[in-house]
Amino acid sequence: MKLSRTVEYAVQATLQLAQAKTNGPVPCSHLASNGGMPERFLLQVLRSLVTHGILNSTRGVDGGYTLERGPEDITLLDLVEAIEGPLVASLPRTQALSSGTQAKLREALSNVTAATRTELKKIKLSHLLPETHRR
Repeated sequence: MKLSRTVEYAVQATLQLAQAKTNGPVPCSHLASNGGMPERFLLQVLRSLVTHGILNSTRGVDGGYTLERGPEDITLLDLVEAIEGPLVASLPRTQALSSGTQAKLREALSNVTAATRTELKKIKLSHLLPETHRR
């Protein structure tokens, strides 16, 4: 499995927020500069994380982003699906494969997807933090 750069930015930004030394909101510009991420692109990533209930957004001069939930309650699956959409098995329709073969492939892909979802759900944001920031 390969994570997209967009998911990588989501993980990086949420890790930065989990490690923030302030209880207040962290501006997107700060996250972008500290993480070497393009600010305009990161802003889109952060908006998606807010929409999916992973982050809070505060407007204004002292605005920025905070985690909606603790790092122990945010999974890698949450981050992947907030950015990429639901992780589902899919098979393009084709005339080249018999319907029996297509059914077997669909079942195999469904099993792989279910196993992937299970494993990604086990990985908490807190597991990805350096030891000094774990609760």
